[in-house]
Amino acid sequence: MDETQDEEFRSLIDRLRDEAGGSPGWEGLTTTGDTERLAGVLTAPGQPLWARETAAFRLGLAGDRRAFEPLVLLLNHRDPERCVSAAHALTRLGDPRTPRAAAALATNELRVGYALTPVRLLTALRAPESVPALITVLERRLAAVGDPYWRVALACAEGLGALGDPRARPVLRAALRHPRLTRAATEALARLPEEDESEDAASE
Repeated sequence: MDETQDEEFRSLIDRLRDEAGGSPGWEGLTTTGDTERLAGVLTAPGQPLWARETAAFRLGLAGDRRAFEPLVLLLNHRDPERCVSAAHALTRLGDPRTPRAAAALATNELRVGYALTPVRLLTALRAPESVPALITVLERRLAAVGDPYWRVALACAEGLGALGDPRARPVLRAALRHPRLTRAATEALARLPEEDESEDAASE
């Protein structure tokens, strides 16, 4: 398992080194090539969060699906850096359950404050679940008066533009009226395929 060229892995090491506080187990977790040892950390009781995160991340990069559930939990963590690392590992893991899990997290209105990374992950995955989930999240943000989660809405608009699906046209047009979203919505609409007559009739 060679992760030395993975920038996000190096970032994780830098971030968690101080958290590990010189623990004798730290060095081994960052260097071992034994996936069974890493998987054992995920199931052993009393393991600190830094150890579980390191093990899950490295298993994710190795394509070991035992990392899936702990990485999904980290994807919705209150610490944004943990969310970003988990999203990176989930992308590398390639588990077919990932898009559905990311969509569930992104559309969970009770956890909307933590939806930014799942939204961005859905864009990166380009899965069948991506566009419907981003449309749902953006529609909710537009409907909420004085919504504080405009960065989530912005990520949805940018993601829908990157995905280029014409189903996003109505919600992106609605987003034009919101000053913080106008530019992103305009750019996203410009990236959609030209509107044909049948689509235009359906929108009337």
